[in-house]
Amino acid sequence: MFAQIKEDIYCVFDRDPASRTVIEVLTTYPGTHALLIHRLAHWLWNKKLKWLARVFSYIGRWFTGIEIHPGATIGRRFFIDHGTGVVIGETAEIGDDVTLYHGVTLGGTSWNKGKRHPTVHNNVVVGAGAKILGPIVVGENARIGSNAVVVKEVPAGATMVGIPARQVGKKAGIADVRKATADKIGFDAYGVTDDLPDPVVEAIDKMLDHIHETDARFEEMRCALRKLGEHVDKMEPLEVDGLMAECRGQIKGETAGDDQVLTDDSAAVSQGPKSVVKA
Repeated sequence: MFAQIKEDIYCVFDRDPASRTVIEVLTTYPGTHALLIHRLAHWLWNKKLKWLARVFSYIGRWFTGIEIHPGATIGRRFFIDHGTGVVIGETAEIGDDVTLYHGVTLGGTSWNKGKRHPTVHNNVVVGAGAKILGPIVVGENARIGSNAVVVKEVPAGATMVGIPARQVGKKAGIADVRKATADKIGFDAYGVTDDLPDPVVEAIDKMLDHIHETDARFEEMRCALRKLGEHVDKMEPLEVDGLMAECRGQIKGETAGDDQVLTDDSAAVSQGPKSVVKA
């Protein structure tokens, strides 16, 4: 038990550059105080001394501004930075090396008994003011952005932002495609990063995606027209559609290394109203 307490204290030095001495951590860090009180309250809870456990939990809340239900399960090297306003529910489960900032809530969405709070796996960081609600799972190494509201499962290693929270940069290879498109049109895509979501950057990303998809459609049409050759007026619409589909397959094969994938809108265009191509 003392080894675990020592870990709880010394992990502060790894995650807070403002920390200086053990005495300072023990006397002035409310997150450490709340965790040490919770360790005792949780032990009492497991010994069926639930009222006494709730008393210690309440004392911890009174002194620190952090409310941790004694029934919550917390792993090793848990760190709450600043801490004011943190709420952790009864059936919450927290893994090792997890970091929470002030205003975080691990709450429930049901009044029914049983599992109703989140399970947070190892090495997760939850930003200030974020809310993780319901019996959902947050995978290892995930990052929850400040003020995000998470109500669905979070994959391991994902970064979640917004209300409701959405995963940032979840398309494989999309960053490389955007960079290639930006280079092609002579644009320096500054600030395009999964870890720094910004409305302007997001708008630029959408524009680059649209340009990339438009280029792919034009390439399909060019390929189909080359196949039609001098007999454009004699071709039936169905034949044109067939050539477009054939070109699409060729283009996808040629650009597979660049992760160029057609959208549903592109497929809808090829299946839309038929028209005869004129020379």
